[in-house]
Amino acid sequence: MEWSDVRIFLAVVRGGSFGEAARILGVSHPTVGRRIKALEDGAEQALFRRTREGLVLTDAGDTVLALAESMEDAALAMERRLAGNHERLEGILRISAAEWFAGYVLAPVLAELTHRHPAVVPEVIASYRLLNLARREADVAFRIVPFSEPDIVQRRLVTISYGLYGSADTASALHDDPASVGLILMNTAQSHFPDVAWLLDRFPRSRRVFTSTSRAVQAQMCVRGMGIAVLPRPLGDATAGLQRIDMPDQPPGRDVWVGYHQDLRHMDRLRALLDLADAMLAQG
Repeated sequence: MEWSDVRIFLAVVRGGSFGEAARILGVSHPTVGRRIKALEDGAEQALFRRTREGLVLTDAGDTVLALAESMEDAALAMERRLAGNHERLEGILRISAAEWFAGYVLAPVLAELTHRHPAVVPEVIASYRLLNLARREADVAFRIVPFSEPDIVQRRLVTISYGLYGSADTASALHDDPASVGLILMNTAQSHFPDVAWLLDRFPRSRRVFTSTSRAVQAQMCVRGMGIAVLPRPLGDATAGLQRIDMPDQPPGRDVWVGYHQDLRHMDRLRALLDLADAMLAQG
């Protein structure tokens, strides 16, 4: 088996169809079909069978799946080692971070990185989804939960303070009748966040009026008078039309962790980013 064919085999397994595998890999549908046929001809048996739900593995395909994944792991490890040994500060640096953190906390660090090293191109993947660093979905990730994956080098970078925010009219209404003001919260998947519990506990008679995975969207709903929200202070303080509402106790802050795969520990452009982040953001 050639690695290029194994990649296609795994993409079909994960995508469930030739078309989805072609989309994932950025190749044509006929190319996927041709390479799978070549694999099946070489094996002299079918690796997939068609069902109403899509393509599923035959017994023969299931037998080679673990071997194909091992081959993928080895190829990805080689790619990470080669990237980690790159001596010149140039090339793309894939960075995973929440949208608000990338835009309101990390942006000055990235601007300074490109000022000092113009050949480095930061590629920010702004999403709450936890990307797989072992598969090089990102080179480095900043997130509010520690990493549990193996072979990840991680540390706490900074603690972000949070505050309660609303428009001037909303703040006035909150003072007169707290129950009349709506609550803007994280969506169901993030409903376990401590700031959500804090807000619900402080305003038990107020109703939920809006939820979103995006803190920036929550901020804009606050600006438009929809209600109050707990926001990271770097975002809330910088958003025109919002004011921070004083409370007897403040919402809980969150630690931000930075992590990368150990195979990339010698990547110079990654080290340059981490050094700048430490100098500009890190707290003791």
